[in-house]
Amino acid sequence: MSAEATNPTPGRRRGRPRIDLRRLGRAALLGPGTRDRLPDAIGHVADAHRAHHPDADLAVLHRAYVLAESSHRGQFRKSGEPYITHPLAVTLILAELGAETTTLTASLLHDTVEDTDVTLDQVREEFGEEVCYLVDGVTKLEKVDYGAAAEPETFRKMLVATGNDVRVMSIKLADRLHNMRTLGVMRHEKQVRIAKVTRDVLIPLAERLGVQALKTELEDLVFAILHPAEYENTRALIAGNATAGDALAAIADDVRAVLRDARIPADVLVRPRHFVSVHRVRLKRGELRGTDFGRLLVLVGDDADCYGVLGELHTCFTPVISEFKDFIAAPKFNLYQSLHTAVAAPDGAVAEVLIRTHQMHKVAEAGVVALGNPYAAPAEGAEPAGEDGERTDPTRPGWLSRLLAWQRATPDPDTFWTSLRDDLAQDGEITVFRPDGGTLALPAGATCVDAAYAQYGEAAHTCVGARVNGRLAALGTVLNDGDTVQPLLARDDSAPENAPAGGSGGGSGAAGPAVAPGSAEGPGSPAGPGDPACPAGPVPVGVDDGTGPSPDWLEHARTPAARIAITGWLAAHPGGVKVPAAAPRPPSAAVSAETPAPRDAAANAVVADLPDATVRLAGCCTPVPPDAVTGFPVRGGNVTVHRAGCPAVRRMEAAGRVPVDVRWGETAECRVTLVAESFGRPRLLADLTEAIATAGAAIVSATVEPPSEQRVRHTYTLQLDDAAELPALMRAMRDVPGVYDVSRAQQPAPAAG
Repeated sequence: MSAEATNPTPGRRRGRPRIDLRRLGRAALLGPGTRDRLPDAIGHVADAHRAHHPDADLAVLHRAYVLAESSHRGQFRKSGEPYITHPLAVTLILAELGAETTTLTASLLHDTVEDTDVTLDQVREEFGEEVCYLVDGVTKLEKVDYGAAAEPETFRKMLVATGNDVRVMSIKLADRLHNMRTLGVMRHEKQVRIAKVTRDVLIPLAERLGVQALKTELEDLVFAILHPAEYENTRALIAGNATAGDALAAIADDVRAVLRDARIPADVLVRPRHFVSVHRVRLKRGELRGTDFGRLLVLVGDDADCYGVLGELHTCFTPVISEFKDFIAAPKFNLYQSLHTAVAAPDGAVAEVLIRTHQMHKVAEAGVVALGNPYAAPAEGAEPAGEDGERTDPTRPGWLSRLLAWQRATPDPDTFWTSLRDDLAQDGEITVFRPDGGTLALPAGATCVDAAYAQYGEAAHTCVGARVNGRLAALGTVLNDGDTVQPLLARDDSAPENAPAGGSGGGSGAAGPAVAPGSAEGPGSPAGPGDPACPAGPVPVGVDDGTGPSPDWLEHARTPAARIAITGWLAAHPGGVKVPAAAPRPPSAAVSAETPAPRDAAANAVVADLPDATVRLAGCCTPVPPDAVTGFPVRGGNVTVHRAGCPAVRRMEAAGRVPVDVRWGETAECRVTLVAESFGRPRLLADLTEAIATAGAAIVSATVEPPSEQRVRHTYTLQLDDAAELPALMRAMRDVPGVYDVSRAQQPAPAAG
C-alpha cells in the first residue's frame, strides 16, 4: 500500500510502543541475519508474536521477511525510510493484537504483489493457498485499469474476500493505521481525502469487527486531521488536567479494598479516555471533572466473578443506575462483552466502571483478530454453522452477510460506494424474530420495509403491511430489538389464479374515490361507474400486473438491500403502479327519497315501560339483535338504545342519568354499520361489495376514506333480513384479501340520503 511519511502524532494511545523506524531502516538495509536466527529488523515482531503464541513456528516469518525485504529493496517511503519498514510496522501491530502466524506472514508480504515483481503464483508456491488468498485480498486494483472506480472496486474486492476470510480486513485495518500514523508529509488535500475514507469506511469496519485498539487510534488520527481546532482544544484540556487520574486512582484503591475483603481476585486499572472520547464526553456533560478523563477497568477470572464485582460495587458505593448495561448477557453485535456501571464516591465524584474477564478484554481490544485462525477445523462438540444466512461463526456476522448480498446488486461503482458509506454509518444492530421462530439481524433504526426485503428479497415488492408483536403496523414502523415482525405480502402462490391481486401498499389505486353516502349500490352490484379500483376481469398474478413499491417506501428504507431493490423496481417501472382501466357498466339504482329505505332495526326495539316511545339506535355502538341493550330517555320523549357494554352507558350512569329497560321485538331484520380496515389494492371495493351481496345484505350507504399510510377504511351501512346473519357476514368480509379487520362502527356513521 502507498506509504506516507513519518510524522509523530501527539496524543497517541498510551502504552502502545512506537516503532523506531530509523533503527528498522538500518537493520533492513543490512539484510537478513544469520541462518540460525531471525534478522534484527523482525526480532521485535517475533517477541510480540511469542507473547501470545509461545509455541509459534517462526521459520515461515523468517522466509516471508526475506522475500519482502529483497523485493522492496531500493524502495523508499516519502519520509525517506526504507519501504520494508511499512510491512514490518503493520505486522507488529497485528502481532501485538495476538494475530496468528498466517496473518503475520501475509502482512509482511501484503505489498509485494502490488508494488514489486513478486506474483501471486510465487506467494502460493512458497507460502500456501491461505497466505496467497490474504495477500490477494488486500492488493489494490490498478487505476490504469479501473480509473476513478479503482478505490470503490478495491474496497468491494476486499469486502468480498473478507466474507470468506476476515483476516483480509484485519491486515487492511493495520495497514491503514500505520499509514495514518505517518501521513504528515502528504499534501493537506490528500490527508483530508484519506482521513475521510478512514472515517466513513474503515473506522466503522473496525468497530463492527470489534478491533477497538485500532478503531480508537484511527479515530484520534482522523480527528486531528479533519477537526484540528477541536483536536487542539481537547489536547490542551487533557494537558491541563494532568493530575485528573489521581481522582480515579483513589477510587480504584477503594475498589481494590472492597474486592479484597470480598475475596474476589481482580485487577483494577485506570483506563484513560482517548481524545475523541474526551471530546464526546465534554460535548455531552459540559465542564469535566477529574473522573471524566478515564474509566476504571476491573478484570476477573470468569463470568460469575463479573456479577460478584457488580454486586459488591453497588453495595459499597452509590450506584448510578441509569449507567448500568449488561453486555455479557446480551453481547454487542461486534463480539463485545462487559458490564458497564457507574458509582459515586463519598465526595460525589462519579466513576464509570467496566467489568469483564481477561478473555473478554482480549476480544474487546482485538475483536476478530483475537480469535486466532477462525477457519481451523472446529473442535469436537463445536456448534455447526447457523441457518438463514446468518452464520454462527462470529467472523461472518449478520451485517457482513447482508453487505455481501446487496453489493452483488450494485454493479455501478458510485452506487456501491455511496451505499457502502450509508450502510456503515448505521450504528448498532438489532435482532427481530419471525413468527416461525427464525431471526433477522438488521441495523438499528430498521423498519418493516427493511425486514420485508431482508426476509423475502424482491418478493417484498408486493408487501402491503406488517404485523409487529401481533399488531398491524405501517411499513414505516421502526423496529426495536426483540420485536416479532411478520411482513404481509399481497399474494400467495397457493392462492387461486383469479384471486384479486394485492397492491402496492403505497396507496396507489388503493380503492378509488369515496362512494357518496346514499349513492352506493344495492346487493350484488360492483363499484360505481368509472371507479378505477374496480377493473373488469381478474388481475393476472405476477409482479408485472402493475403492483409494486411506492416511491414513499424509500423514505422508510434504511438498509441498502431494501433501497437498491426499491430503486431498481421504480427505475424499471417509470410509470409506477398502473391500475387496469374499469370496464363500462350500466348504472345502478341508488337509495333516494323516492325509494323507501329498508326497515331500521330501531323499529325492532321496544321500551318496556313506554311501548309507544320513539326508539333510535346509538351510533356509537350500533346495537343489533341479540345484543344486550339498555336505553336512556332524551329530549322529545325519544329513547336512545345502547349496547350494555358501551362506554357511553357508564358515562351517563355516572352523570346520574336513569336508564330504562329495552328489549328486542319479534322482527329479526336489522340495520348495522360495519367498518372494514384494509390494505389498499386494486379491485378491493368491488370484492368487498361482492362479498356483502353474496352474504345477502343490502347496502344502504358506503364511504371509502382516502388511503392513509397504505391503509384504507371502508364504512358500510347494511340492512340484514336476520340479525343472526351478522357474524357470517363479518367473516365473509374479513376473508376478502387485503382486509385485516371488520368491526361494528364505534362512532356515528355518516348520514345516508
